[in-house]
Amino acid sequence: MGKKQDVITEIFKICRSKNSFEFNNDLVRNISKKIGFGNPFDATKLDNTDKFPDILLKENYFIIHLGGGKHKFVKGIDKGFHKFEEIPEENIFDWKYRQSILNEFDTSESNILSVGFNQRIIHDFLYDDIVANPKMYGARRTKTTLNYSIGKEKITASNLQMEIDLTTENNGIVTVFEGKNNFPENFAVYQLYFPFLYYYNLKKENKLEINEINCCYLLRKRDDEKSVIKIYKYTFEDSVDMTSIKLIKNAQYNLIKR
Repeated sequence: MGKKQDVITEIFKICRSKNSFEFNNDLVRNISKKIGFGNPFDATKLDNTDKFPDILLKENYFIIHLGGGKHKFVKGIDKGFHKFEEIPEENIFDWKYRQSILNEFDTSESNILSVGFNQRIIHDFLYDDIVANPKMYGARRTKTTLNYSIGKEKITASNLQMEIDLTTENNGIVTVFEGKNNFPENFAVYQLYFPFLYYYNLKKENKLEINEINCCYLLRKRDDEKSVIKIYKYTFEDSVDMTSIKLIKNAQYNLIKR
């Protein structure tokens, strides 16, 4: 177990002993300093359950961010983390492309999503039309207040800093993207849900004329021979319940160099 997991373990034990599962960044910084973990701002970011300390897996808790430097341990990992669905054989395609000099230059989330967009994979997957002309908006951070539920538990996140890796818009349909390297087994639902709810609120408040909001998770894994992109499209059946995530479709694109 690494130092990051040690930090989370210590914080969880403190919260459990107090029977209060909310904590703040001051505690994170203090425990990080005590243990010698050099990046306390990263301590509460757990993208998939592979990064969980044993105590959270055993006690069945995950972390949700409440904004303003506050966080909370929530019971029920399956409420906050979603397993990537198997991709049917008929949804696996060989995708011929002419490689750009920058396609495989780095492994950043921005690069992963750029490859998907520039090679028209996103166009094919979302619109069934490689000559569609969606608008693309790059990575951004914003602060917002979100009121929602995780099952029966009500959550208010105030002044929450939220990251959106990529947004596309086509004929009033807004799609928010998360991009990651490799093929993890699952992902933190809030990565898609927070941007989804953000745009849902803007639509509800008549601040944007949005016809539809959906979410995509794009994964890439590469070796010396090829790159493989997996892409998953989701929605939330109940806009104010994070647990209502539902797969719309998924696909795999094997990038074949011309």
